[in-house]
Amino acid sequence: MKTNGTNGSSETAKPKRNWPQPVREYVQRAFAAENHLPDVDRQEMESKLKQVISESAENDTLTAIDWHHLLLPQEMIRRERSKSPLTWTAAPSTPPIQQSNITIDSPPSKKRKSSDKETIQDTNGHAPPWRDSASRSVFEDRISYPEKKLKHSTADQGSSKSNQNLDSRKKRFDTDRTGQSDSNPWRSPYAEPAVEVSEGPVVGKCQDLEKRYFRLTSAPNPDSVRPIAILEKSLDYLKKKWKKENNYSYICDQFKSLRQDLTVQHIKTEFTVNVYEIHARIALEKQDLSEYNQCQTQLRALYSQKLGGHPTEFLAYRILYFLHTSNSTDMNDVLADLTPAEKQDVAVRHALDVRATLALNNYHKFFQLYLETPNMGAYLMDMFVGRERLAALSNVCKAYKPDVKLRFITEELGFESDEETARFVCEHNGQAFLEQRIDGVRLLADKARSFFEPAVKAAFMKVDMKIRA
Repeated sequence: MKTNGTNGSSETAKPKRNWPQPVREYVQRAFAAENHLPDVDRQEMESKLKQVISESAENDTLTAIDWHHLLLPQEMIRRERSKSPLTWTAAPSTPPIQQSNITIDSPPSKKRKSSDKETIQDTNGHAPPWRDSASRSVFEDRISYPEKKLKHSTADQGSSKSNQNLDSRKKRFDTDRTGQSDSNPWRSPYAEPAVEVSEGPVVGKCQDLEKRYFRLTSAPNPDSVRPIAILEKSLDYLKKKWKKENNYSYICDQFKSLRQDLTVQHIKTEFTVNVYEIHARIALEKQDLSEYNQCQTQLRALYSQKLGGHPTEFLAYRILYFLHTSNSTDMNDVLADLTPAEKQDVAVRHALDVRATLALNNYHKFFQLYLETPNMGAYLMDMFVGRERLAALSNVCKAYKPDVKLRFITEELGFESDEETARFVCEHNGQAFLEQRIDGVRLLADKARSFFEPAVKAAFMKVDMKIRA
């Protein structure tokens, strides 16, 4: 009794079909690497192959078909797509392959991953019409067509309409607005042309003594840059105006403009050092560490060129600044680079003594040095003397019982008056420990023994880590 190969029913056990040799060769050609088409998925091709052979078996035409000249299943799929571009959205639905009793010896199929990509093109190298944006439906716009590169693919690689659009967009980067070739094709065609920066320093022509600071976004204009002769006059003018008006916002802006004019003209002389030193001192006076550190950084480079100035003065400032920021790493670098001559300088020796007293927790000696600070180092010590006073006050409360005169604390911690000392204690919520007596105000040290310890910890945690000096 003959068994139908597609209905899946049999009264007795089905004998294995003996497929004709042309059919077997047809299957082998379908799976051959050289016949693979990049726009036809392997599973889709297998489904089409099964459909062709199953239908032929049902119609009993396995021996009547010329299998040597029959289109391969992947070619049939491509032809069907070209004839009905808007209706192809998935592989044709066919019965399961096990119902056709077909035994196919082929390599195992690789499961597709979302990261794999396919290049979908027709035999002429053009994108199939269903990829044309003008003919897509709304649903098809949501479909992503992955691309996969195959080593043995023989399909021609053409450019679709979208690729042509990409090429046209790329060409816009090949020429600038003047039509000339651009050496930087990635630059936007709508960006302003690159500024031609001439080699060498700018020679200033501006004659204004005052000029506001503007951050440069292009090559400097010589007409807005002041030459060295005008800059020298401007510095004298600014020093007089600072002493008269003491307007830091104005003077800082003017000095930044002055420094900028020096930079764009590559002027590195003793005058340059003088400008940066004056600006650094003014910034210290106003406790502007950001501007001070910018000046300090430039001064280090200028001092290395032996251009004059006061290098030991600012070396002492650096040591005090690292004490303020508790920067032990940079402090060690400074100490390692000190020369015997620098250690003998008054300001440097004072800064090193301050460091030693803090390391030994000798608050008595520390506040003596605080009152004897040379140059403008006191402005830097003002930034961390408060936390040192708080730590010393906590130590006094632990060392003295039951109380201590407020005048003693004033003298030991470097306050100017008892009133200032009392205000300092009250600022840290210690007013309950101050008691008025016949011989004066006293601090109840025994009761305040551990009261100031949390404030000390909090004070040493607040370290201003700005630009390194």
